[in-house]
Amino acid sequence: MTLRIGVDVGGTNTDAVVMDGARVVAKAKTPTTADVTAGIAAALRRVLDASGTPAAEVGAVMIGTTHFTNAVVERRHLRPTVAVRLGLPATVALPPMVDWPADLRAAIGGHHVLCHGGHEFDGREISPFDPDEIKRATADIAERGITAVAVSAVFSPVNPEMEERAAALIEAEAPGITVTRSHEIGRVGLLERENAAILNACLRDLARDTVAAFRRAIGELGIAAPLYLTQNDGTLMDADVAERYPVLTFASGPTNSMRGAAFLSGLTDAVVDIGGTTSDVGALARGFPREAAVAVEVGGVRTNFRMPDVFSFGLGGGSLVQTDPLTIGPRSVGYRLTEQARVFGGEALTATDVAVAAGVAEIGDPARVRHLDPTVVRAAMDRMHAAVEAAVDRMRTSADPIPVVVVGGGSVLVARPLAGISAMVKPEHFEAANAVGAAIAQVSGEVDRVVALGADASSRDRALDAAKDEAARRATAAGADPATVQIVEVEDVPLAYLPGNATRVRVKAVGDLRTGS
Repeated sequence: MTLRIGVDVGGTNTDAVVMDGARVVAKAKTPTTADVTAGIAAALRRVLDASGTPAAEVGAVMIGTTHFTNAVVERRHLRPTVAVRLGLPATVALPPMVDWPADLRAAIGGHHVLCHGGHEFDGREISPFDPDEIKRATADIAERGITAVAVSAVFSPVNPEMEERAAALIEAEAPGITVTRSHEIGRVGLLERENAAILNACLRDLARDTVAAFRRAIGELGIAAPLYLTQNDGTLMDADVAERYPVLTFASGPTNSMRGAAFLSGLTDAVVDIGGTTSDVGALARGFPREAAVAVEVGGVRTNFRMPDVFSFGLGGGSLVQTDPLTIGPRSVGYRLTEQARVFGGEALTATDVAVAAGVAEIGDPARVRHLDPTVVRAAMDRMHAAVEAAVDRMRTSADPIPVVVVGGGSVLVARPLAGISAMVKPEHFEAANAVGAAIAQVSGEVDRVVALGADASSRDRALDAAKDEAARRATAAGADPATVQIVEVEDVPLAYLPGNATRVRVKAVGDLRTGS
C-alpha cells in the first residue's frame, strides 16, 4: 500500500490528511505556528498517529504553503535583487519596477540595468546581444554584493535565446549569483513578466531555507518519501523546482481548497472556502480553478503568470467582531484563535464566538458566549451571509442559479441557504478540503507563446499540435505518468494588433504523479 500525505498551511490552521487512492484515511488540524515548519511537523505527527500509518508506507508528501506570498505582502525575508532587461534602444520610458509600491521596491533595493537585445514578436532582433555589456553589468552587480538577478528580454517567450545567453554569462562571470529567467515564469507582456521574475529572484533564498526546513520536518518523522509543493494551478512541482520558482506557489492555498472541494463533492461550479483568516471564492473548470484572464496583483505588483481567478475577503473563523458599530473583520486573531476567542477562554470576540452563540456551531465552551445580545448575534450572522452571497455573485458568469460547494474549517459560519444558488453542498471532510486538494494534485506542463501562422489553413493545426506535444512532454518531464497525460486546455487567440498572422497559443497538459518519480 502506497499512501499520500497532503498538507496545507493556512493563516490560522495547518491541515493534513493521509489518503489511500480516493479514500481519506485520517485527517488532522493543528494551529499554524509563527515559523510554519513547526506547525507542519505537528500536523504530520498527528495525522500519522491517527491513521496508524508507518512512515515507510508513505509514498509522497504534498505541501501547500502561503509562506512566500506572505513574505511579499509583509515585505519580509526578501533578497536584494537586480533586474537586467534586454531591450535597448526600446523600453527606456518604462524602467523595471516602475509601477511597484515604493516600500517593496526599497525592500529589494530597486536596482536595474538596461542592456541591448530583445526580439520582435516574430523573432527578429530589436538590437544585437552585447556580451561585453552583460559582463560589465555583472561586474558592477558583484561589486555591490548582490547575488540575485532577474533577466528579462522583450518577447522572450517567443525567442528565449538572449535571456539564456545573458543568464549563462552572468552565472559564469559571478558563480555566486542566482539568475531567474523571465520566460520560464511569465507570459508575453514585458512589465508583468519581468515583475514576476523579480519577485521570484528575491524569494529564492527564502525558498531554499523553507524547503530545507520542510525536508527536515518530514525526515525527523522517518518519512523518506519525495516532497512536492503545490502550485497555483492546482498541480505539483518537485521540491527542487520549488526552490527555483517559489512564485509558482502563490495562491496555492485557495487552489488546493477548490481542487479538494471538486474531488470531495463531484461538482465543478462555484466554491466557497472559509478559513480562519479569509474566505476565498472561485470557480472550477474541468475540476481545476478557472484562471484569471487579466494581470493579477501580488503585494501591489502586477504579474502575468498563471493565477486562479479567486476573490478573497476578510471573513473567517478568527475574524474580529466589533459590536458598536457592528463590523466583522478584516482583522483576525489568526492562528491564535484557540487562545484568544471567547469560547476558548480568551477576551477577543470572533466570528466563531458569534456562530457558537447563534447555535450553528459546537466549538469550545458555549457558556462563555451565552451573554451576547441575541440582536447583535442575528445581525452579525446576517452580515456574514450577505458578504458570502455578494462574493459568490461576483464570481458567477450567468444569472442562473448555481450549486455552491462550501468547505474550510470556517464554513460553520454559513448556516443557511445563500441567495441565488440552486444547492449548497458541504461534502464529507469539508474542513480538510485544502489538504485533500494537495494530496490529489496532479502534474502539469504548459506552453504559452506567440506564433506567426502561414498562409495555408493547416498551419494553425500544426502549431496547435506542436504545442500539445510540447505541453505533454513538459508534464512527463515534471513527473507525470505518460499513460495518464491529457490535454485539458487549448486556446489560440489571433493578435490583431501585431503585424502578420500572429496568434497566441496556450496549451496545458495534466497527468497523474508517476509512482516512484
